[in-house]
Amino acid sequence: MIKECFKPLVVIVGLLLIWQAIVIVFQLPSYILPGPDKILLSFYRDADLLWQNTLITLEEMILGLTLGVIAGIGLAIILVYFTSIRPWLLPILVITQAVPTFAMAPIIMLWCGYGLASKVVMTALMIFFPVATCCYDGLRHTHKDWLDMAQTMGADHYAVMKHIRWPSALPVLASGLRVAVVIAPIGAVIGEWVGSSAGLGYMMLQANARLWVDQMFAALSVLAFCSVSLYFLTDYLMKKLIPWQQATTHSDSL
Repeated sequence: MIKECFKPLVVIVGLLLIWQAIVIVFQLPSYILPGPDKILLSFYRDADLLWQNTLITLEEMILGLTLGVIAGIGLAIILVYFTSIRPWLLPILVITQAVPTFAMAPIIMLWCGYGLASKVVMTALMIFFPVATCCYDGLRHTHKDWLDMAQTMGADHYAVMKHIRWPSALPVLASGLRVAVVIAPIGAVIGEWVGSSAGLGYMMLQANARLWVDQMFAALSVLAFCSVSLYFLTDYLMKKLIPWQQATTHSDSL
């Protein structure tokens, strides 16, 4: 039996073989759809260029994720504890997603410049909403009996947050974080498309303008690999931080 860890690899290899077969059978030119062999050659030929631009995009993604997660969790806590301003803040939260992020990119470029800051802000905006909404839902749906017991025992707001609300909200927040790390590259790449001089998104634009489609697919593959790696890393960390969720899921399945 094939081990679980090798199943994704088998699927990827199978898809690459099908891809290569389609290119050969239909005799597709490289400027339309290069085969995996041409893309692998581009990886070898442009390894240094890919590495340099990957580091830049990764920096934008990680900084944007950090900023977006902090801002999202902070807003969720404010919405839970400051009920008087909740009706004013909730519409702002919705408005941040009502306007397409891509449409806001030129404005953000004007405000933050064409350097690192604008890409970080774009990434933070992309992941701010799922983090804030998931964290807010998790915090406000804490079991009422637990909160009543804490109030009876005289626990202050900090103790309630640390020992009751936060552990209760972590499983829901984890779902938001898994979504956030997957869409984080979108914000970074959009920022690089609108205005930049480095990064995988910039590299893809330059390759597209020159019809270097194999290089464009190579950059896209690296971007997808970074996104998937961040997802699995986040999923692993969340499972370690929330061991009681795994125990509950296992008991429910029984």
